[in-house]
Amino acid sequence: MSFRLVKNRTFIYASSRFYATEISNASLKPSPYGQPLFQSHSHLIKPEELTPGIHAQEYEDRRRSLMNRLPDNSLVVSLAGTIKYMSGKIFYKFRQASDFWYLTGFEEPDSAVVLEKNHSARGYRMTLFSSGSDSNKEQWDGANTTFADARRVFQVDDARHIDDFPSHLRSVVHQYSNVYVDLPSSRTRRTSKATTKSLLKYLSGRSEADLVVESLGKSRPKPLAPEVGRLRAIKSASEQKLMRMAADISGRAHAKTMRFTRPGLSEAALAAHFDYLCSLSGAQRLAYVPVVASGPNALIIHYTHNNQLISQEELILVDAGCEYNGYASDITRTYPANGTFTPPQRDLYSAVLSAQKALVALCHEGSNLTLHELHRKSCELLRQELLQLGFHLHPGDLERLYPHFISHPIGIDLHESDNFSRSGSLKAGMVVTVEPGIYVPPSPAFPKHYHNLGIRIEVRFTAHFSVSPADANFAG
Repeated sequence: MSFRLVKNRTFIYASSRFYATEISNASLKPSPYGQPLFQSHSHLIKPEELTPGIHAQEYEDRRRSLMNRLPDNSLVVSLAGTIKYMSGKIFYKFRQASDFWYLTGFEEPDSAVVLEKNHSARGYRMTLFSSGSDSNKEQWDGANTTFADARRVFQVDDARHIDDFPSHLRSVVHQYSNVYVDLPSSRTRRTSKATTKSLLKYLSGRSEADLVVESLGKSRPKPLAPEVGRLRAIKSASEQKLMRMAADISGRAHAKTMRFTRPGLSEAALAAHFDYLCSLSGAQRLAYVPVVASGPNALIIHYTHNNQLISQEELILVDAGCEYNGYASDITRTYPANGTFTPPQRDLYSAVLSAQKALVALCHEGSNLTLHELHRKSCELLRQELLQLGFHLHPGDLERLYPHFISHPIGIDLHESDNFSRSGSLKAGMVVTVEPGIYVPPSPAFPKHYHNLGIRIEVRFTAHFSVSPADANFAG
């Protein structure tokens, strides 16, 4: 038997087999926690972090900021995501509900948190509900975080089993005149407004919820998402760093996918190559179903079939981005399949690129622009560019050629815009996309040599105080 030391591994040779043992930085396998923590995943998380890149204190600051904004006598209820199934018992990869994760950093499904505003030094009381430890379940799915670890690691005042959630909520909700909660999106789509009755029935499934409704009288829960959305709109330095990493991973994957491209490949092959490159660089998932649109397919804004072959002189529009440690990226590039633009492709691409560069230069707090105003500016710029290319635009023509909005906020969600006003001015720390595009249908209203060309160029941009484009922070 012989030994060989290479870096941090000792290789023990015995006959024709070898075994590897770690000398240092050993991981806890299997992990005793329901998610990566420093104790089990020191290669991913630093000692002071709760989730990769985000300190435990930042989660505490988020909760305090939320509760400080709310009136006295307020109760917050935030629900975790649930596992979704593709068919039978075959589940999709779980992704935590965004607002719940933003407030807690807790990544286990079928959980909930209750925040009660009070006059303590902390300003609120936090109770977390989860599945806790279950030895029978661990053999199939791995460990869940114990209640003791939930108190210690996630700074909760009390940790209880999720089965206790409905009864606990019924016992405390009548004490508060301001109740903030959001039902899961699938439920809210079926009801126009969340009511106390619908909430408690969703949580308990039992008719005793009606008793709580009676005790509340006419009070009605208020939506939580707008309150959390105001906090999520401004990204911290830690969040911006994670988003920069997500964009860098996606940007490199775009560049390598361009080099991988050749006529005759399928659109699906490019999508798979992009996904592979992002995963290899540490991304947990793609942020959305990628668009790989060759030729006239690019005229379909959300083309995701990705099931056709790429021809010699076609343009390829790739709209794809990864999610890295909870934060999304969103990048679009358009390029020729054979590596060389035809003159019409080059001219139209240059027109879109010129408009985009001018728009990016305006994305700072000093511009005092709203997203509505930025969109109007994009229409003016694209109209000027198209006129120079020989387009004769009549009323409604530009809307046909440029049917989508210029921008949307991005962060934990790809579109953090449900509670974002396009009429509000850009503020330092906001992260938005800038994505002008032109899509020319085969219509006699437009020059024939541009027919069936679709071009979009999209970057993610972090607004700063500065008015200098040299200080801009954008990726992709």
